[in-house]
Amino acid sequence: MAQVLVAEKIADIGVAKLRHAGHEVEVRTGMSPDELLEAVSGVNALIIRSATQVTAEVFEAGRDLVIVGRAGVGLDNVDVETATEHGVLVVNDTLSNIISAAEHTMALIMAQARNIPQAHAALTDGRWERGRWEGIELSDKTLGIIGLGRIGRLVAERAMGFAMRVIASDPYVSEEMALHSVMALVSLEELIAQSDFITIHVARTPETIGLINSELLELAKPNLRIVNVSRGGIVDEADLAEAVSSGRIAGAALDVFDGEPITESPLFHLDSVVVTPHLGASTEEAQSKAGDAIAEQVMLGLAGEFVPAAVNVPAKNVPDVLRPYLPLAEQLGRLFGNLCERLPEVLEVELIGEIGKPDNTVAVMSAVKGLLSAVSDMPVSYVNALTMATERGMDVRAISTPKSKDHVNLLTVRGGGHSLGGHLTGARQEPVLVLADDHAVHMPPAAHMILLSNDDRPGVIGAVGTLLGDAGININDMNVGRAPTGEGASMVIATPQPVPKEVADALVAIDGVQSARYMGLARAEA
Repeated sequence: MAQVLVAEKIADIGVAKLRHAGHEVEVRTGMSPDELLEAVSGVNALIIRSATQVTAEVFEAGRDLVIVGRAGVGLDNVDVETATEHGVLVVNDTLSNIISAAEHTMALIMAQARNIPQAHAALTDGRWERGRWEGIELSDKTLGIIGLGRIGRLVAERAMGFAMRVIASDPYVSEEMALHSVMALVSLEELIAQSDFITIHVARTPETIGLINSELLELAKPNLRIVNVSRGGIVDEADLAEAVSSGRIAGAALDVFDGEPITESPLFHLDSVVVTPHLGASTEEAQSKAGDAIAEQVMLGLAGEFVPAAVNVPAKNVPDVLRPYLPLAEQLGRLFGNLCERLPEVLEVELIGEIGKPDNTVAVMSAVKGLLSAVSDMPVSYVNALTMATERGMDVRAISTPKSKDHVNLLTVRGGGHSLGGHLTGARQEPVLVLADDHAVHMPPAAHMILLSNDDRPGVIGAVGTLLGDAGININDMNVGRAPTGEGASMVIATPQPVPKEVADALVAIDGVQSARYMGLARAEA
């Protein structure tokens, strides 16, 4: 059971899902920064939205944090770099609100084109101002989309339904791909010069802060209207206010602002500007999907599994053929870590067969995560596993071998004179250890295992069994392997409890036994 702190309101379905999984969830909204520092102590997962600032101080106070989940798209309120240094997963939800954000974009375009909020305010204030709030049609107008990601493409689809001419600027999208959604892919300067409306759908980064500024607006037509439902700060609000108030452009509609929450801005008092308080994802459907999705991601992180939505893990997608092998990779790494007396200078992780065809990054991280978890007292995650390996002087080498004579699939870890290999077998894809120090074996991984190297001659197995029996240690499972050269043999024995050191020493004293090493999934000192 893990401790989960929900610092901002998410849909009840997300909280319920976490509690149903057995986690202890505290919902505590509206905390001050100091209160958050106190509340995060001892917490394993922190769930936020856009208001909570997760700073370096929060990570220092939250030493037990495994994962921070943002129920939304942006992450400018999370110190991702410090999270990575602490080995904390950072995840966000990039899909749940895309329809809501696209629809809100269209709502602001319509509101700006027809002056709907201004006319509403005048009428409810007792003024019939039909002549003052004349609008424009969207049909045949040019909409320029900055950022042709998922939301940008959804906006393009909807704008074309209004018979708008849609162009886009996005340096990260090929022209061939862009032309599936828009009529033309142009430079940012060309987009500004041609558009009647501009809508922004890019992430806030050092490169995009202040992207729309007075210099760029000098290129605009006087009837340009700018809409921003992405992130605050991408539009220089002071420059935009000056451009609107001077008549250089016709107006703007903004849902996001720099330094939210805010209640004062030079834009708020301009008749031709429509504003909303960051409502892009504020629909019942989006909030329900976001709460559910972030709970799923947090549960994966708390279970130590690979989290596809983690922004600070150097891998995003896991091929279907490789996904079932991630737990096996971690098990082999943990067994290997307990088998070795010290970390090897070089660790080779090899994927053989069908699993050797796709990118193997995630499987390699899983093996290293398992190994370091067996030998380190520090939390090890997909975030920091490779970094920790480098810091400890271990060179991790990934090897892919798509073709194999002996195995459809085989995953091996090798280094420091030791080797382990395994694959999945049967209809249920159960993990099986098939290689131990280059001896062929066949045995499922277990919590407590001991690997013996011995002479291949009669009497040795019996002597080992007798000694363990006399010590009151039952044998849950046992497999005998032989070296490929035919010289020497090995025994892999699973026991219900660790084999004490004095018993291991006695095993080595048996005539014909050269070594006895612990290599169970549980820590060696258990």
